Amino acid sequence: MRKDGRGADELRPVQLTLDYVQYAEGSVLISMGGTRVLCNLSVEERLPRWLLNQGGGKQGWLTAEYALLPRSTHTRTPRETAGLRGRTQEIRRFVGRSLRAAVNLELLGERQLTVDCDVLQADGGTRTAAVTGGYVAVALALRRLIAQRAVPPEVLRTPVAAVSVGVVDGLPLLDLDYDEDSRAAVDGNVVMTATGELVEVQFTAEGRPFDRTVLDELLDLAERGVRELLAFQEKALDIQSGSM
Repeated sequence: MRKDGRGADELRPVQLTLDYVQYAEGSVLISMGGTRVLCNLSVEERLPRWLLNQGGGKQGWLTAEYALLPRSTHTRTPRETAGLRGRTQEIRRFVGRSLRAAVNLELLGERQLTVDCDVLQADGGTRTAAVTGGYVAVALALRRLIAQRAVPPEVLRTPVAAVSVGVVDGLPLLDLDYDEDSRAAVDGNVVMTATGELVEVQFTAEGRPFDRTVLDELLDLAERGVRELLAFQEKALDIQSGSM
């Protein structure tokens, strides 16, 4: 039993609040326990210059931004006005890669989707929450473009979600909070599609190396968690679709 009463294979309480921000084409506030991430999706009818220069003007693009707001953490996190830290750059690429797996960019047209993921409160798993919430923001925006006949329904390939796993005090755990993550001997992040395919797998031994059996156990645990998160996504989008 963990300090919050969860079993080893249980997610923290999950809540998805759709259309949290009025002006974004897709907006979701995702809460996973004490972690809260605001994901806003902007649709721009233009492509980044680098893509045009490579002759990719007939396909779209998706990119992601990520930021820890100053008091999202126990002590104030300074704004990154002098340039992005390495961790921030790595996470934004992680989120962008993950969400591009959900979209058929060739059917998007000459549009760029930008997912801004702002961490309002950090208690572990911010990058995985950004992916899970970010997908819902992407789906919201693209469903609206589909309804306007601006893009075909096939532009949405598959739902995508992500979760953290790790080994803490010798036990494999799902969805680590900050305290668990800080004590983990092994920690990882797993991104999967609704069809069970892996998009990204990140694992690190914080102390001693770990063997393949531990990796397999953690992947099985992650798959269970992702399946639950995909169900949360589907339910939230179905409710929103019914209210439109």
